[in-house]
Amino acid sequence: MEQLYRKYARGGTRIAGLRTSAYFLFKKYSWIIVTGSTFIVKRVLDITVSAVLLSLLAPLFLATALMIKWEDRGPVFFSQTRVGKWGRLFTLYKFRSMVVDADKMKDQLLDRNDSGGVIFKMKQDPRVTRVGRIIRKSSIDELPQLWNVLKGDMSLVGPRPPLPNEVSQYDYAARRRLDAIPGITCIWQVSGRSQIDFQRQVSLDVQYIENQSFWADLKILLKTIPAVLFGGGAY
Repeated sequence: MEQLYRKYARGGTRIAGLRTSAYFLFKKYSWIIVTGSTFIVKRVLDITVSAVLLSLLAPLFLATALMIKWEDRGPVFFSQTRVGKWGRLFTLYKFRSMVVDADKMKDQLLDRNDSGGVIFKMKQDPRVTRVGRIIRKSSIDELPQLWNVLKGDMSLVGPRPPLPNEVSQYDYAARRRLDAIPGITCIWQVSGRSQIDFQRQVSLDVQYIENQSFWADLKILLKTIPAVLFGGGAY
């Protein structure tokens, strides 16, 4: 009797083990399917919206370019190396809002950083031009990043892409921001923008990454419209 019990006990253990394995396989592949479909929908949205906006906003692009050129005859666009998903480097584009060679003046201004953390931002940055103040307040300077979105370097929604020297100062929590494709707008930009300190930005970005969905992106995009129109927290 004891031998018979052991035989069926072992059989029951095997069945339980198979059930457990099947459950975890189901969860694993369900997650792959869900995340994969979310990525596809997100990418289709990125391509469609960025292509449409690049076409519709062409007159605004031209007007902005003429204003920048008229002010100081310098280059219209500003390009900079940024860090994307999983540490991949790419070139980010903006309308130039600062004087030419502004980066060379940065070392002299480090003690006037208003942002805190590893990000450098000043509320009254002397390097910003007159046209630059206007296009920064309205976020027009960020519009060339629609080209980055169309190329696949960025998404419409996602953590803002950091500079390489900022990433070198990241702790483990901050590095989690690199687990998602960077975006033009993000959750903290519709929750106070530059007025939010760095640690809070990290917390909100991680929260977004852990709960990514099409509806979350759509909600952030809709909230971006009043944030841009009223310019709250921008500098």
